[in-house]
Amino acid sequence: MPYANDGTPDISVVVIVFNDAARLPTAVHSVLDQTLQNVEVVIADDCSTDGSYEVAQAIAAEHPRVRAIQLPENSGGCGEPRNQGVAIARGRYVMFLDSDDTLEVNACRNMLEAADRTGADLVSGLCTRVHVDSRTGKTAKWYQWLYRQTRTLESISDLPDLMVFDTLSTNKCYRREWLLEKGLTFPRGIHYEDLLFSAEAYLAASRITLIPNTVYFWNVAEKAEQKSISNRRHEINNFADRIEIHRRIDAILASRGLDGLKLHKDRKFLKHDLVLYLRDLPFLDDDYRHRFAEMAREYVEGFSKEAYDALSPIHALCACLLLREDWKNLMPAIDTLINKRKISSPLVKRDGRVYWCPEHLEDAHAREVLDVTDLGYHSRSVDRMFLRNRLTGYAERPAGIILEGEVVNPLGVIPEGADIAAELEFRARRRSLQTFRFPVRRLVHTGDFVTWRAAVPLGHRLRPLGVVDEVWDVRMHLTVDGRRTTSRLTAEGAELEDSVGSRVRPRLSRIVADHIEPHVSANGHLAFRLSQQTRVAQRTRELVGRNLHGTPANAAKSVVRKVQAVRKDLNSGQRKIQGYRRMLRLLPVRKGTIVFESHLGKQYSDSPRAILEELRRRGVPITPIWSYAGARPEDVPEGVELVRRWSWQYLRALAQAEYWIDNQGFPLKLPKRPETTYIQTWHGTPLKKMGFHEPGYRMLPEHEQRAYQEALDRFDYFVVRGEHDVRTLARAYRIPEEKLLRVGYPRNDALVRARDRKASDPEAVRTAERLGIKLDRPVLLYAPTFRAQSNGKVRKFQCPFDVEEFVERFGDRYTLLIRSHYLNSVTLPPSVEGRVINVSKEPDVSPLLILADALITDYSSVMFDYSLLQRPMIFFAYDWEEYAQDIRGTYFHLPSEAPGPVVRTETELFEALSDLEGIGVRYAVPLKEFLDKYGEYDRGDAAAQIVDRFFGRVGGAR
Repeated sequence: MPYANDGTPDISVVVIVFNDAARLPTAVHSVLDQTLQNVEVVIADDCSTDGSYEVAQAIAAEHPRVRAIQLPENSGGCGEPRNQGVAIARGRYVMFLDSDDTLEVNACRNMLEAADRTGADLVSGLCTRVHVDSRTGKTAKWYQWLYRQTRTLESISDLPDLMVFDTLSTNKCYRREWLLEKGLTFPRGIHYEDLLFSAEAYLAASRITLIPNTVYFWNVAEKAEQKSISNRRHEINNFADRIEIHRRIDAILASRGLDGLKLHKDRKFLKHDLVLYLRDLPFLDDDYRHRFAEMAREYVEGFSKEAYDALSPIHALCACLLLREDWKNLMPAIDTLINKRKISSPLVKRDGRVYWCPEHLEDAHAREVLDVTDLGYHSRSVDRMFLRNRLTGYAERPAGIILEGEVVNPLGVIPEGADIAAELEFRARRRSLQTFRFPVRRLVHTGDFVTWRAAVPLGHRLRPLGVVDEVWDVRMHLTVDGRRTTSRLTAEGAELEDSVGSRVRPRLSRIVADHIEPHVSANGHLAFRLSQQTRVAQRTRELVGRNLHGTPANAAKSVVRKVQAVRKDLNSGQRKIQGYRRMLRLLPVRKGTIVFESHLGKQYSDSPRAILEELRRRGVPITPIWSYAGARPEDVPEGVELVRRWSWQYLRALAQAEYWIDNQGFPLKLPKRPETTYIQTWHGTPLKKMGFHEPGYRMLPEHEQRAYQEALDRFDYFVVRGEHDVRTLARAYRIPEEKLLRVGYPRNDALVRARDRKASDPEAVRTAERLGIKLDRPVLLYAPTFRAQSNGKVRKFQCPFDVEEFVERFGDRYTLLIRSHYLNSVTLPPSVEGRVINVSKEPDVSPLLILADALITDYSSVMFDYSLLQRPMIFFAYDWEEYAQDIRGTYFHLPSEAPGPVVRTETELFEALSDLEGIGVRYAVPLKEFLDKYGEYDRGDAAAQIVDRFFGRVGGAR
């Protein structure tokens, strides 16, 4: 018997189909093959003309659990077939499946168990998008963050994001009696029926259960010639249907007084729904654009200001420019919206702020939205910019193609008279294949743009292999006074409409391709792809294509995939750890080799740098190796080998080093051989609790605590700068007494020397000259501690006081340096240029401390270092309670021990700055006591002591 004793299926799966006879059987069998067998299939055919209904009838005749119905006429959408399927379904629960998708094999069982266990009206599971035409088998989890764990909601108001983001009807299981009781049906004769049905279902459900299991495979064919209904965004009626569905949802929310849900939905409409259509606007005509803007304006004009507050600056300005139908400025903004790093507008400065364009600034709301100062475009050099390079001309000639374009010049970053040169690069999209370069002969500086023209003899010079390198991307490398920036060519479509391409001669001969044609990539950039235009070539191509899927070709591809898998495995973290452990047994220690690292490879700085430079000053015969992560550091001296963190060279260096010296911790899973000496210099005296003093570490499972302790036990020596470090850090990391080096921090030697000499450090003076810091007035340094989001992720640093107000009050009196924590970033408006300087990129803080006549900080360990200089400090503790009362806690109460005024507001901060001299006098004694308590071992010879102890008294002392 296919069903339970009473003949009732547990679940009815309604499979809808229209003209999809080839894929329908696969969808149906994904239901029949479920691990839960008490399931029926209802195939609802929307009056297909390709034989889909006949296929459905044949499946039903073969399988008693399958029934098939056909609508008398095509409904034009997915809603009515589902309604008809539900009407004849017999299961306790109902699910929906499209004929081009499939269910995960355990989907029905997982859904049913969750529904029966929790009594939910609606159970929703994870959907996985499968890109069926992707060569690499690309998949993506649909809003996975909603499904990280099993949870039951008593109301959709408990999780508004569920209704706003997961609007699918197909990854859900519904109690059938509840559907009928509530009269929940899909709207007829309109697209985006899922949005309305899902919203109504969420609102009607008395209980909703979410499960983290994948239940639905949504098959996506991005390269399909026939776009799905929802992807036909170039049709204006498509947008009209979406707007109408949203209006109906709005009416339901308004009738229930659910303003909070409406705000969530409006934000999502601006961030997601609207953006889907914006991507296509550059390729559509003026009539479409006008009608689209008119519809959008009519709908969103009622949105509250709060709906815009959650948008990124680019999202917000795109909406603003669209509603004003400012196509000239909107098209570049769309380019940046699609390509987030790209700078697409010439930009304009007004009153010390940076704006996307000069238009609309008389309107207060537009002025606020068009302000892009916080994006920091004005603070970047040309080699750190990804500039918009718009294709303005494309022509095909017998000798090749003629390309013309214009590169945007934001805020004149490319100056008049600059030495500029450029070349075009054609690169096969698949890695490790060929690259061809062509010079750009004509470059003209026109102010807001650099225009260019190039003749590219593709047919004569470009020699593709054929088949395996079908797609070619185009980049332009522009060099400005020796600095290089790389751009892609933005193609808006019109220039390419009549193109036929250029003839080419692939290395595998013209039987695989005879032309290369231009096309526009998904991100709007010009690319080229191989094609066949002669009949013989087309037939040959078809033959090659068939053979590419034959037995010999599959065998060859299997070998290639295995080689790629081996390469990937060799570079995996697990394999590298295994290889490293074997190196320890096989490779000898290299005497005199030292691996240095600072802040996990992010800087050339701190105590490891100070020790390295002391060794080089004395001429100690060593082999120094510096580890780096990210960009290669430019300030590492000659003769020091650079290795990328976690590379095989890095692992080998660690395995053979005689010494490890760092200030934070080499990778925890890499053991140290007994012959290697590990000197841990640490990176700061703690205020906040560390290591095993943190509740989070004490709550770790025993095996994780043991593994962490093993990593700490690698330290052979641990540098401390005071007995406070012994009581806190040493105990927190369980460092035994015999491993402690009471010598002070080597990085602080320069601070002690600067204090004792009563003169500026030469490196500090060079730093001032390089950064343009004028020393004709006192210098203040604001150096706050690390700031993270509530989820622990790094966030952009927001200055807690108004820097423009600071300049208004103190601009002629002080120069302010702002140094955010190295994990944070900060952007300053151009209005404060020269008087407030962002020094966050400086790798070493010591020269900045020496430059500073006073320090403003909050809870950063830099306070302990700066106390060595015995100069005024101000503690801007605007969020002390939040900082001190989180789960970690602090070692002491800063407000009662701070050797300077503790201020909580901007007003108090500015009042303190008005009396720096008085602060210096009033806090001289507390400052000396603070230093004696927290840094008694910093005497200016820490690096010398370490070198003497471990490397002998080679060379002279300072």
